[in-house]
Amino acid sequence: MSEQTSFDINQVIEQAKAVITNPVAYFQTIPKTGGYGPPVIFVAVMGAVMGLITAVLSLFGSTAGMLAAGLGAIIVMPIFAVVGAFIGAAILYVIWKLMGSVENYETAFRCQASVAAIYPITALLSIVPYIGSIVMIAWATFLIIEASVSVHGRERRTAQIVFGILAALMILSNIASERAARQLEARMAHMGSQFEGIEDLSP
Repeated sequence: MSEQTSFDINQVIEQAKAVITNPVAYFQTIPKTGGYGPPVIFVAVMGAVMGLITAVLSLFGSTAGMLAAGLGAIIVMPIFAVVGAFIGAAILYVIWKLMGSVENYETAFRCQASVAAIYPITALLSIVPYIGSIVMIAWATFLIIEASVSVHGRERRTAQIVFGILAALMILSNIASERAARQLEARMAHMGSQFEGIEDLSP
C-alpha cells in the first residue's frame, strides 16, 4: 500500500474504507515505516469527523451546555485523537514487545492510528446509551488483534486472550463511568428545574 506525504482526502477515505470493510487485507499490506505524517493526518481527519458528528448530535441536546460542548468538539476532538493515538501506541508497543514482537514504535503507531477509522461510526452510535463505547472498544480490539497477527506476527489465540481481557476491563470501566456521568447529568437537570420553579414562585 503506497502512501503520499501530502494531504490527500481521497487517500484518507480509501484507508478508512479498507480498515472498515477488509481489515485482514488492510493489515497484511500496511506500510510499517514511512514517517508519522500520513498516520497523524489520518487520525486528525477521523477525529475532526467525529467532532463534527458530535456537534450535530448536540443540536438535539436539551441544554446550552451540551450545545457548547458539541461545538467545542470540532476543535478538541482532532487534538485529543492525535494525542490519544501516540499514548495508545506507546501502550500497545509495550504489550507487543512483551508478546515477542520485533516491530518498532512507528509500526505500533501506524496500527493504532488505523483504529481511528471507526471513530465516526462509533460517534453516531453514541446516541444509544452505552452502545457507542462498547462497540468502539470491541471493534478496536478486533482490529488490534488483526494487527497483532498480520503486522506483528503473533499467535491469534494469544492476541485474543491478551486483548480480550483488556477489552473486557475497559468495557466495564466505561460502563461505570458513563453511568456515573448520566446520573450526574440527571441530578443537575433536576436541580435546574427546581431552581426555575423557585424563581417562578418569587414575586
